[in-house]
Amino acid sequence: MASATRTIGHEDRLSLVDHLDELRNRLIICAVALALAFGVCLWQNHALLNILNKPLHAQTAKRTRSGKGTVGQAFLAGQGVLAVAADARAGFAALAQDPALSASTRAAVVRQEAQLARDVARIPRTATGDNPVTLGVGEPFTTTITITLYFALIFALPVILFELYSFVLPAFSPNERRIALPLMSAIPFLFVGGVLFGYFVVLPAAVRFFQNFNSSEFNVLVQAAPYYKFAAITLLAMGLVFQVPVGILAATRAGIVTPAQLRKNRRYALVACASVAAFLPGDAITLLLETVPLYLLFEASIVLASIMSRRDAARALAEATAAEAEAQAAYGAAQATAPQASPGAAAEQPHGPDHEDPELRRIIDHTDEHESE
Repeated sequence: MASATRTIGHEDRLSLVDHLDELRNRLIICAVALALAFGVCLWQNHALLNILNKPLHAQTAKRTRSGKGTVGQAFLAGQGVLAVAADARAGFAALAQDPALSASTRAAVVRQEAQLARDVARIPRTATGDNPVTLGVGEPFTTTITITLYFALIFALPVILFELYSFVLPAFSPNERRIALPLMSAIPFLFVGGVLFGYFVVLPAAVRFFQNFNSSEFNVLVQAAPYYKFAAITLLAMGLVFQVPVGILAATRAGIVTPAQLRKNRRYALVACASVAAFLPGDAITLLLETVPLYLLFEASIVLASIMSRRDAARALAEATAAEAEAQAAYGAAQATAPQASPGAAAEQPHGPDHEDPELRRIIDHTDEHESE
């Protein structure tokens, strides 16, 4: 039986049962990695939820400072209370300095000022963002489990991809493996880069756009499950979009397109990048911020494809040169080891019937006898 830990070569021949056994072992490893990641993410679910809530916090904090929504109105009311409380405390302080007051009255004024100071200390001085709201009884639990599973899948992705590559790579020839390995190794890094770009650039812009769109006509409350689903789809989409270099390099390595053709069609690539960015939510500035990285990825793909093409050409030339040199060396060695005939050797060879080989003469005579019969 094949083992998931055993390296299988291209020349190895496995039965169907061996392939199924290897697939089962690799699926078990993926399931164990996903379960471990799920346990760690469930343990740190508060930190993960805070990470996803930060873009919403930032945007709702701006809305709160501007007095939009019920939370913004409450914040403005609180700021008004703070202003009134500051004036009241100043009045209490001035009243306590009045010499006409009795000692008991002055003590009561001081107590009231202290009580007022304690009360206003609980009023927030700065605007805070909102957390997503839940409506169902079990929604906090189900939403937490869903987000934990999303993050567990992302964290276990390197192990899952490694097992997938290990299962598929034995089918590749050594030349195909030399092409596929760099491309497959770049997929996780590009995916992480796309997720980070989506989190720091695309997701905040999307939240800002949707939260401010016609917000004066609605009492905006963000529900937890739809918000987290939207954030996950946005981050996943950016992770997949950042796989463009892998697709371009695969196409050039397979000979479908050449770097020269890619350079010639730059304008179409720019339009395609802008079209992809236009489908993502955001304003004009966000559109530019999303288009530029995508086009830079395209240009980087062309550069890498050109470097690989030149390297392959240099390798092919070196192999051809080495093969030619080896052939010449073999020919020279064969010439050196061949016996050299002397100038008079041809004249010294016996000729004529008197000098024929007796064995050859016997075979000829035996053939003539059969013909005469």
